[in-house]
Amino acid sequence: MDNRQAIGSWLSGPRAALEDAGAEFGYRGEQLGLPEDGPGSIARPGRRLGALAVDWGLCVLIAYGLITDGYDGQTTGNWALLVFLVMSVLTVGTVGFTPGKRLFGLRVMALDTGRVQPLRGLLRSVLLCLAVPALIWDRDGRGLHDRLARTVEVRI
Repeated sequence: MDNRQAIGSWLSGPRAALEDAGAEFGYRGEQLGLPEDGPGSIARPGRRLGALAVDWGLCVLIAYGLITDGYDGQTTGNWALLVFLVMSVLTVGTVGFTPGKRLFGLRVMALDTGRVQPLRGLLRSVLLCLAVPALIWDRDGRGLHDRLARTVEVRI
C-alpha cells in the first residue's frame, strides 16, 4: 500500500476505508425501511440544524420579550431553554413538528406507530435539551435522543 493511500484512508475515516475494501453500507434509513429520497426519507443534517436555529431563535425572542423583560445574559438563556423544552414537548408530542421543523419541511415520527406519543415527545425533548445525546449519531443519521425515544426525523 502506498503511503498516500494509507494517509488518505485515515483522513477519510473508517467508513470510507471500509467502503473501499468492498463493504456495503446502503443509504441512510435503509435499515429502517425508509425511502432513499423524497418524502419519508431521513432528514439531512443541514435541514435539522436550520430548524433547530429557527426554534431556538423563537424561544430566545419569547424569553427576551415576555419573561426577562430585556436581555440579561444567562437568565435569558436559561428561560429560552425552558421555553424550548415546553414548545418541543407540546408540538412534537402532538402534531409531530415544531415551527422550525415545519418551516424546513420536517416531521418527527415514531418507528413503530408513525405518530409520536406525548411521553416519547417528552423523552426526546429532554434528551435534546441535554445536547450531548443529539451530538452522537448512528449510521442512519439519527441522534441518540431519537434512538432512545424510538423516533426518526423525516422529510414531509
